[in-house]
Amino acid sequence: MVKETQYYDILGVKPSATPDEIKKAYRKLALKYHPDKNPNEGEKFKLISQAYEVLSDPKKRDIYDQGGEQAIKEGGLGSPNFSSPMDIFDMFFGGGGRMARERRGKNVVHQLSVTLEDLYNGVTKKLALQKNIICDKCEGIGGKKGSVEKCPVCKGRGVQVHVQQIGPGMVQQIQTMCIECKGQGERISPQDRCEGCGGAKVVLEKKVIEVHVERGMKDGQKILFHGEGDQEPELEPGDVIIVLDQKDHSVFQRRGHDLIMKMKVQLSEALCGFQKTVTTLDGRVLVITSKPGEVIKHGDLKCVRHEGMPVYKAPLERGSLVVQFLVVFPEQLWLPLDKLPQLEALLPPRQPVAVTEDMEQAELQEFSPSDQSWRQHREPYEEDEEGPRGGVQCQTA
Repeated sequence: MVKETQYYDILGVKPSATPDEIKKAYRKLALKYHPDKNPNEGEKFKLISQAYEVLSDPKKRDIYDQGGEQAIKEGGLGSPNFSSPMDIFDMFFGGGGRMARERRGKNVVHQLSVTLEDLYNGVTKKLALQKNIICDKCEGIGGKKGSVEKCPVCKGRGVQVHVQQIGPGMVQQIQTMCIECKGQGERISPQDRCEGCGGAKVVLEKKVIEVHVERGMKDGQKILFHGEGDQEPELEPGDVIIVLDQKDHSVFQRRGHDLIMKMKVQLSEALCGFQKTVTTLDGRVLVITSKPGEVIKHGDLKCVRHEGMPVYKAPLERGSLVVQFLVVFPEQLWLPLDKLPQLEALLPPRQPVAVTEDMEQAELQEFSPSDQSWRQHREPYEEDEEGPRGGVQCQTA
């Protein structure tokens, strides 16, 4: 039992979430609330990064679960300070951290929505981007040569310090980026600024890139376009990082290299055999036939080998198609009473029960799981009885 769930709530996951679920939640939220996309959501982005920093580390997560945020801040691992949100973002998306940003321009991260069919068959998608490039007119100077001067407002420091009284004899210093030079420490007087970029040194350019999604790629996988990021004077251009975001499929679920699907069969089919068709993600139709005399039980798992997902970088290899069978029982009486002895003779014998006079008779009645008292007392770890249980044991189809 965790002491508090604030960090889990920030990422939108349960305290029982797996490391992969935590990574996926952080990825989607970090892209959504990144300052480049939402300049007004800086505090939200910071909270998301702090939550991920703790929950992605097994030791920090264990300390947080036992003592909450206070245990982390009191030095459960030797340091109460959190890392920079941008450093966490860059390390997660392959940006390389603060030192790399000082030598290179910012990386640009985009999310690309793909279907399970796209990941199965491979696809090429065009993505329109906007990025900063160095202004041709002033060659990245921002104005006339020699017109760059130290910012008179911040004295070249790039920041301004404001002093605010917060009580009797108490003052607070607040440091903010200089508005005049935008943190650069230098500026160009308005009359000398370049007409093309207005002194910004860069201009916005639209570019269309082709993203090749190869067979077998996974949800969350990154595709790197080196040097295609924003340009800045005296810096190596950053990269464009495309993050694949797979949509849910109506039939198949992916688990590693395997595909999992549910298949309903009637009781007669489960007892006497069946033939079913499955349309694959590349449009082929498979005919699945049960073995003669084989009885399919509710929840049984079978698999067809080499009909799962292609293996990335080895597309001729594929995982398995795992089928979970759901036996549909008749809702009403479907066999005349005088035929029951014949059916019973074909089935395994009933287990005998010795009934004595001191036993009480009990009558079964209809019950609905939607009953309010049932929902209130249901254990949180109970799963839908139709869901897979335990491991998957493949059998040759």
